[in-house]
Amino acid sequence: MTTTQNFTIHHDGVTIAATRGGRGRLVVLCPGLNSTQADLQQLAGLLRRDHDVVTFDLRGHGLSSAADRYSFAAFLGDLAAVMAELGRHDRAAAPLLVGYSLGADLAVHYTAEHPGTVSGLLLIDGANPVPEPFLTEAVLPEFRAMWEDMAARQQAGRGTARQVLLTGQEILDLNVEIDQVRAGILARYDVIDQPITMIMSTSMAGDGDDEFVRSLNQNWRAGVERLQREHPGIATHWLDADHQLVFTHAVDIAAITRTLVPC
Repeated sequence: MTTTQNFTIHHDGVTIAATRGGRGRLVVLCPGLNSTQADLQQLAGLLRRDHDVVTFDLRGHGLSSAADRYSFAAFLGDLAAVMAELGRHDRAAAPLLVGYSLGADLAVHYTAEHPGTVSGLLLIDGANPVPEPFLTEAVLPEFRAMWEDMAARQQAGRGTARQVLLTGQEILDLNVEIDQVRAGILARYDVIDQPITMIMSTSMAGDGDDEFVRSLNQNWRAGVERLQREHPGIATHWLDADHQLVFTHAVDIAAITRTLVPC
């Protein structure tokens, strides 16, 4: 069994909970919105068999503390604080930075702003320059209801390693902001020199056959195709899955990761 070490990082008025364990090349795993390091335990465990893996919780998630504000910039600050802490102890080790969903967007922005601090990027179903925003006025009520319901269900996880403290409105506001971030993310890719690999879901919004689901999935694929045209050197793997692929296809993702980070 792999031994892990828990530690905390204090910055910007919050306490970030992190875990490190395994041996080998350094990998940092950044979760997404509404996901925690506990949720990513299977993937982290698989990678720790032959890599030194760091996981952490964003503010308001898991074992990290709540915050007065939740924004893309604030979450990016959490990732930067984790990377800075690692840099103080492992100055010669530039990690592979792995990001899931929002975590992928954070990874791209961090790498663009801190050149030379990572050895490469693995982006899992995020950081997608979709041609159309997901949250249009037409679908806003449907998404608002979905995230209000999600926030209500997350109440049951309070006080556990899987807790999410955000309200439905905060989740909605963040997704609106993520749409805006992705509208300009190609410029971030333009300044990244490190190798980038993407693992994307074929049915991000599920495999339903109604027009709403089809349009979301088409927009998702169109964003990846747009990125490939702009940056043909980015390697892309498609998994037959929805946006939960990091949980349902952890074995496949770990296998791809091992090809990027030699043991």
